[in-house]
Amino acid sequence: MKIKRKGSAVWNGGLKDGKGAISTESGALKDYPYGFASRFEGQRGSNPEELIAAAHTSCFTMALSKILGEANLTARQLSTSAEVTLEQVDGNFAITAVHLTLKANIPGVDPSTFEKLAAQAKAGCPVSKLLKAEISLDASLE
Repeated sequence: MKIKRKGSAVWNGGLKDGKGAISTESGALKDYPYGFASRFEGQRGSNPEELIAAAHTSCFTMALSKILGEANLTARQLSTSAEVTLEQVDGNFAITAVHLTLKANIPGVDPSTFEKLAAQAKAGCPVSKLLKAEISLDASLE
């Protein structure tokens, strides 16, 4: 099975004074603004790094849910956040790291099994496989 999803971006103007808009096939984002100021200066709007963070957390969390099911476990709740690091490397910007933080409520799982299953999800999630940055994980049971 091969699944294809689409996203798009439109940009008008120069790097610092230009404006862009991003859209997703599903309509979750429709001409949502992004630009230099939202990426580098903390202004309102989106940026590629937060979109990668959202994609990675959703992928990782679903992968963990699958792995838990295979171990006959079901989470009451899995809450994942991601911090994506963008920094200058050799004069160019690069995404150098992603740090995932997971808070999980999983009845009947022991801490050792939980850590093993979370690490499997981190390594096996398709977005983790795509990213070449260092990906770290803090996982805690609640």
